[in-house]
Amino acid sequence: MSGQLDIVTGAFSYSGSAIARDLQQRGHRVRTLTGHPDRAPAGTAIETRPLDFADADALTESLTGADTLYNTYWVRFAHGSVTHEAAVANTTTLFAAAAKAGVRRIVHVSITNPSADSPDPYFRGKAAVEEALAGCGVQSYAVARPAILFGGNGVLVNNIAWLLRRLPVFAIGGRGDYRLRPIHVDDLAALCTGLGQRTDTTVVDAVGPESVTFRQLVETIRAAVGSRAVVVPVPGRLVPVLAAMLDIMLRDRLLTADEYASMAAGRADSAGPATGTTVLTRWIGEHGDTLGRRYANELQRHFE
Repeated sequence: MSGQLDIVTGAFSYSGSAIARDLQQRGHRVRTLTGHPDRAPAGTAIETRPLDFADADALTESLTGADTLYNTYWVRFAHGSVTHEAAVANTTTLFAAAAKAGVRRIVHVSITNPSADSPDPYFRGKAAVEEALAGCGVQSYAVARPAILFGGNGVLVNNIAWLLRRLPVFAIGGRGDYRLRPIHVDDLAALCTGLGQRTDTTVVDAVGPESVTFRQLVETIRAAVGSRAVVVPVPGRLVPVLAAMLDIMLRDRLLTADEYASMAAGRADSAGPATGTTVLTRWIGEHGDTLGRRYANELQRHFE
């Protein structure tokens, strides 16, 4: 298997870069399909092709010769013409091109608790993509379902730390007793590359060994960064309003109403066995000196 060609969507972004790095460490050649080919680092060994959903023939050509496609493409929130519905259509096009190109296997990064009946278009869209994957015609596939990622240049933990370093008060919705099951981005990468070596069709939750409440998460970060902010419970309906006010100041999308509702409903938790080994609270304690030193702006990362 050494030297085989694998494709990673977004190999210069967050989870995609971790997967690409793991594949290279395994001795695989990596080609990326990216919407930002201009962001390829100088001297990279990763071959770069555009991720152009409007040109299915070019996608098929770019996928030809690859053993496995690792798909991390998705949109966190709707922005302009970029919607979850468009992301479903784009991913369906990508999967069809992979099947036509003869790709042996697809490893797809989804989300915990996807559902066609979900009120959240993110979770509803992820369910539609999994359905498209099942019917695309590749020999076999695997689905990894993470809830929340941390580590590297991740957003959620870092930006909570950034706010705790700067605000006198940090608001949480209700008692903050809704649970999260994050996984370290490198653990997700190891899981995905391991799934890529298999031949069976499988779906697994990509979750760490620790489930924490949102309040526990905030309090752990608060202690790690030495914040004196007061953690204050507020009615859940106010959380999106407060987040929107911060959005104006930060010129970003800190937390959408759908994201808060899904988190409060427990969709970021899982009862499945741990597929990662990094303990979230321990990791936060070890990285308190660096967490939240800089704000991670999602709009700038993906749309500017």
